[in-house]
Amino acid sequence: MSTEPLGVSILKSRGVFPEAKWYWISIGAQAGFIVVFNVCYTLALKYFNALGGSQAVVSEETMKEKHMNRTGNHVRTASGSTRTEGTSNGNQNKRGMVLPFTPLSITFDDIRYSVDMPQEMKSQGIGEDRLMLLKGVSGAFRPGVLTALMGVSGAGKTTLMDVLAGRKTGGYIEGSITISGYPKKQETFARISGYCEQNDIHSPHVTIYESLLFSAWLRLPADVNSTTRKRKRLTIAVELVANPSIIFMDEPTSGLDARAAAIVMRTVRNTVDTGRTVVCTIHQPSIDIFEAFDELFLMKRGGEEIYVGPLGRQSCHLIEYFEITDGYNPATWMLEVTTMAQEEALGVNFVDVYKNSPLFERNKALIKELSQPPPNSSDLYFPTQYSQPMFTQWIACLWKQRLSYWRNPPYTAVRFFFTLGIALLFGTIFWQLGKKTSKQQDLLNAMGSMYAAVLFLGVQNASSVQPVVAIERTVFYRERAAGMYSALPYAFGQVAIEVPYIFIQSVVYGVIVYAMIGFEWTAAKFFWYLFYMYFTFLYFTYYGMMAVGITPNHNIAAIVSFAFYTIWNLFSGFLIPRPKIPVWWRWYYWMSPVSWTLYGLVASQFGDITRSMEDGDKETVEKFVRNYFGFKHDFLGVVAAVVVGFTVLFAFIFAISIKIFNFQRR
Repeated sequence: MSTEPLGVSILKSRGVFPEAKWYWISIGAQAGFIVVFNVCYTLALKYFNALGGSQAVVSEETMKEKHMNRTGNHVRTASGSTRTEGTSNGNQNKRGMVLPFTPLSITFDDIRYSVDMPQEMKSQGIGEDRLMLLKGVSGAFRPGVLTALMGVSGAGKTTLMDVLAGRKTGGYIEGSITISGYPKKQETFARISGYCEQNDIHSPHVTIYESLLFSAWLRLPADVNSTTRKRKRLTIAVELVANPSIIFMDEPTSGLDARAAAIVMRTVRNTVDTGRTVVCTIHQPSIDIFEAFDELFLMKRGGEEIYVGPLGRQSCHLIEYFEITDGYNPATWMLEVTTMAQEEALGVNFVDVYKNSPLFERNKALIKELSQPPPNSSDLYFPTQYSQPMFTQWIACLWKQRLSYWRNPPYTAVRFFFTLGIALLFGTIFWQLGKKTSKQQDLLNAMGSMYAAVLFLGVQNASSVQPVVAIERTVFYRERAAGMYSALPYAFGQVAIEVPYIFIQSVVYGVIVYAMIGFEWTAAKFFWYLFYMYFTFLYFTYYGMMAVGITPNHNIAAIVSFAFYTIWNLFSGFLIPRPKIPVWWRWYYWMSPVSWTLYGLVASQFGDITRSMEDGDKETVEKFVRNYFGFKHDFLGVVAAVVVGFTVLFAFIFAISIKIFNFQRR
């Protein structure tokens, strides 16, 4: 009989050196890894540039101008006409390609918007329960009139635009808003309006043309035929493809140089000239851009209007209202002179000045006039909430996700090669262990390959999908607010596109590992192995999506997810078999999807083997699996149904969370 301590025997059986010197060797190895990893991190920061080299982006139009200046020749466009011809005929052709729409006005009277008083301000002694951001703002925007919405920072420009467009997700709104004399209804308003946000939120892996095509597909009415769509491609860059009657633009020239800003404003001006109602917030524009506007809606800090009226030629009406110093840009001057500091220095309250001016009376009369429906008119009505039927929305969302996934190799290709590498790694580590069932330890080692694959690849799937879904969810918020589609078609596209990619991942991993580990080559067992691996990878992926859907961002989703991964690992049935789990915790074993996957994998591969084992009680493999783990081969059908059920459940919760929760704060 050996006199060796039990602990030493166990360590040796696991290949661990029991000598005391290995304590210090292990500490030194850990310190060495810390140094190596930090050195590699420092070198990577120094020599690798993830963003790539910078380069100037020159537009096609600029290249044509440079070529013309250098050679004196006009460059023909893709359509075969020269620039001169295109310019001279532009107005003639444009009218025939504009889709029909109804010019609409929007009026708002005594708009007040408030939010709950921030706790920081309450702690400073402010007793009010609400913070007022808009204080009784009134105005009217008309078809064919380009209005500039301006004011200093904190004046409430974007807040007013969000309130009018129905983009606010919280707060308290008071006042009346009418569309051509009829009370505004957000469901119909989204169909006839467009909102160009300051932040450019788009799917990163879809081209400009495809994004426009996607918008036209879902937002234009079903009676717009394909021929009209093809003709409209020529003007899609200068006409908003949704064909709205009312357009809001939040700082459309932000971040652009003078030339690019001029091109954008020319596009905006062309849009207004078609008879649409266009409102732009603008911040410190050049004199050329400022004078492209017809009217000015000027606000002061605190959410009150101080000038609402026409600009006039060379801003003559504005200059008449705000006396200006010679040589000053009127846009810059009026922002400087209307600050609170200037008001105190001048002893003037511009709100009172405006409310006692003829402009105020003019605007009140205009609001009253436009708040009455025109004769023989009717309120906006659409037979359906969305332009396209539900089936078309589903197909369009799936089409977009297909393009996004195909062009996202950092996600799809990396996941494929990662799976391939892990399959080869596990195959070599657990080489031919599937054939060794004569000893309990060999059987446990083969089962360990299943356990490791489920958690290692499953968690990797769930973690890698979360940033992808988080980015697309931001785009979804914008597109849903624009009335492009409902939440369920989007969720369907996001969920369905994973099916073929996960199938390829499962087949690649399953074939390699099944052959290298040496599991029994029968059709039934091979099918069960692929089946469980496929749905396991799928439900882990859907779980990652679900975690993003119920949390504000993917960072919080990752924290929440890893907490559950730990619990799933503990109750998987491998570290602690189900019969040995205390009764009061056994309920969670049945709620862990990983435990059902291991049940199916182990029972399908070893649950019907009647050969006796050499060690232990020399019981059969089937009996050992039944007694030690509690796995029964004839329970495979139920296990398969439960695994599929977890997959459907996680996908369903993702869809519902996308529909119900909106984590935007506007």
